[in-house]
Amino acid sequence: MKKINSLNEIENEEFAITIGNFDGVHIGHRSILGDIQSKCKKKNQKFVLITFRPHPLRILCPKENFLLNTYSEKEKLISSLNVDYFLEIPFDRDLSTLAPSDFLDKYILINKDIHSIYMGHDFAFGANKEGNFSFVKKYCKDVHVEKLREFTPDEENVSSSIIRKLIDKGDILRANNLLGRNFFLMGTIVKGAGRGKQIGFPTANISYSSDRITPKTGVYITTVEIREMTYFSITNIGVNPTFSEENQKTVETHIFDFDDDIYGEDLKVSFLQRIRDEKKFNSVNELVDQIRLDVEFTKAYFKERSC
Repeated sequence: MKKINSLNEIENEEFAITIGNFDGVHIGHRSILGDIQSKCKKKNQKFVLITFRPHPLRILCPKENFLLNTYSEKEKLISSLNVDYFLEIPFDRDLSTLAPSDFLDKYILINKDIHSIYMGHDFAFGANKEGNFSFVKKYCKDVHVEKLREFTPDEENVSSSIIRKLIDKGDILRANNLLGRNFFLMGTIVKGAGRGKQIGFPTANISYSSDRITPKTGVYITTVEIREMTYFSITNIGVNPTFSEENQKTVETHIFDFDDDIYGEDLKVSFLQRIRDEKKFNSVNELVDQIRLDVEFTKAYFKERSC
């Protein structure tokens, strides 16, 4: 996959495009992109995926802890889907108020080799979302414009917003089913308070993008990837109420059978299942007893699935 800054960088190649945010690159995205790829292959066309950076809602309705992936993570996920070209259009308020015809003229119809535009069943762009399928089909008279089917496996809707709500609720199992992979957070390992090590369960604390959505506070079965190796782990998301009255949320992972010094390194934490809520214990001993139970439960989980 080649990253480009303009469709004019594609020379002497007939191509098709699709446009969307593709946050999470979930099973619905993958199914639709696969359909487009098949159509392009039959017609010997290149496939261009166009998206926006930042996500439009980061400009129009700013808030943190929102994205299912960072932009670089999204690009990496898309690169595995046989897309030929990847174009990120910078999004700002001026772009949001641009007339659909102006958007098409400025960004899409600038290359005469464009053959097809594939639009999501509910995708629209431009001022007041007027750039819908009907408008594009009428305006782009010399281009094939096609509306894609809605992806509803088992009659269940799939969307990035639905997945965000599941993650907010801690329903990682359903979120992972709709993502078609395990939800993950990536970040740099930073020094914490060191309490985990003091009580016999050292943890890796990660600092990650505030744009990323974080699962509901609680204890999770996880795996981690570091130094090109994967390890079983257990992760707590929360505010450490037994030790602190602050509300600073942290992500702390206890990695099984691992004791290397990894401060400053990058860590990928994949979430498999939620075990329980975070709880304030009456004593450190109570907390340690519960952690032991959580670790035993997690190890049994992995043992059962490795048989």
